[in-house]
Amino acid sequence: MKLKFIRKHKDFGEILMNHKLANLGDAYVNFIYSLALSNKKGEPVGRKVRGKILAEAFKRAELRKFLPHRIDSHAMADAAEALILYAWAMDAITTQESIKILEEAKSAIEGFKRLLVLARRRLNF
Repeated sequence: MKLKFIRKHKDFGEILMNHKLANLGDAYVNFIYSLALSNKKGEPVGRKVRGKILAEAFKRAELRKFLPHRIDSHAMADAAEALILYAWAMDAITTQESIKILEEAKSAIEGFKRLLVLARRRLNF
């Protein structure tokens, strides 16, 4: 599905620092995380992903170097949300694939790290 409001970015840092992508990405990340947890537990679960989890996953995915030097963990979490949403919107990663990665990971940090690495690789950045 082509989203009219998503434009192709050539600069990786521009994606990571896009606050509007991060805002929508927040809802999408919570959605896929909740579905992964629901599959694990065998019942509906609604959860919000803590920023600390996303920031740590972002660092472990070795993406920190693409952000300005003076950035806090909140900004890293926003960058993770922006990247995950952008990868989905550009058809680089499907929702089902994201859910499976999160569901099979040993921890939320590991799952999001794997998702971020895959997003970067498939977007060719």
